[in-house]
Amino acid sequence: MGRVLLAAPRGFCAGVDRAVEIVEALLQRLGPPVYVRRQIVHNVHVVADLTRRGAVFVDEVEQVPPGSVAVFSAHGVSPEVRVRAEELGLDVYDATCPLVAKVHAEALRYARDGYTIALIGHEEHEEVVGTRGEVPEDAIRIVDGPQAVAEVKVGESDKLVWLSQTTLAVDDVQRTAAALRERFPQLADPPGEDICYASQNRQNAVKAIAPRCELVLVVGSANSSNSVRLVEVALAAGAGAAYLLDDGGGVRAEWLAGVRTVGVTAGASAPEFAVEDVLAVLAAHGFGDVEEVKAADETVSFELPAGLRPPRA
Repeated sequence: MGRVLLAAPRGFCAGVDRAVEIVEALLQRLGPPVYVRRQIVHNVHVVADLTRRGAVFVDEVEQVPPGSVAVFSAHGVSPEVRVRAEELGLDVYDATCPLVAKVHAEALRYARDGYTIALIGHEEHEEVVGTRGEVPEDAIRIVDGPQAVAEVKVGESDKLVWLSQTTLAVDDVQRTAAALRERFPQLADPPGEDICYASQNRQNAVKAIAPRCELVLVVGSANSSNSVRLVEVALAAGAGAAYLLDDGGGVRAEWLAGVRTVGVTAGASAPEFAVEDVLAVLAAHGFGDVEEVKAADETVSFELPAGLRPPRA
């Protein structure tokens, strides 16, 4: 008989909740179709559910019929996309996470103040693409980990500041920032932490359970940056093995051989029903004893856009 350590917090964060609620509210008020640029959040179950209900996911705003309702995903967009949507006469609702929008605003302010920005993140991630689009091309450098610091080209007298993609592993960002500072002593820190509270809390929760687990299962989709980071954090924190899976269908019996304790968590875009599906499969394999391990309480919430807020009582 095995046991499960269930990490908390896990699953949906305030930014994901808000983004999904925006699409749901539009479908309820206006009816389908509601067009969404890119995946509203990076999770196959969320996208499939909204698609069944009438959301239409497109790669670019040019694929949205002129004058239609369009939603920007939680990861944010560049000003170029906003301008194009306006040219097409789209009725836009912005589901950009407020914490991502904060990084956009920081980038814009530092660029206006004459800084070069070292943006720690993954080159092709939608959040990084959106942030990069906020500033002139020559004012920003994408730094994908400590190994990329050697390729950064900045003059010794140039003002330099680092910012970060919000969904990275905290420890990785700190290592990259330290490597940047070693090479560029003039490096300035951002005014506050860019890694979102939800990513930090979920990473801390995994660190709390990983040393006690032979196996950690992270519920989340492969294109979810924060979910992928949780696998890496679990391994670094002492888990014997760690895997990413969308739901209980991804559990492999061979993973459980010789295992007594399984850790379970979920990325910030993974729905709780997918976690419950994993727990059900584990119970069927003899892992029915579940202990929740709480690393933090979360009380953060973000309001919907003004036109979609429910009337006050």
